[in-house]
Amino acid sequence: MLIKINGLEEEVAVASLSELLTARGIDPAARFLAVAVNGTVIRRSEWGSKSLGPGDDIEIVKPFSGG
Repeated sequence: MLIKINGLEEEVAVASLSELLTARGIDPAARFLAVAVNGTVIRRSEWGSKSLGPGDDIEIVKPFSGG
């Protein structure tokens, strides 16, 4: 299905938010990680059950060092 991740359209074959994170090499258990789907922040406890659909707009925010 085609979804938007951090502003870029991508074709993915995942069913849930946690599957998406894992497929992108992001540990869902990592600290300081926030995810929003269609403008709504999703609680970490709901990542495994949050299903994704075509056209969803996902924002993944994680900290980085530097300046």
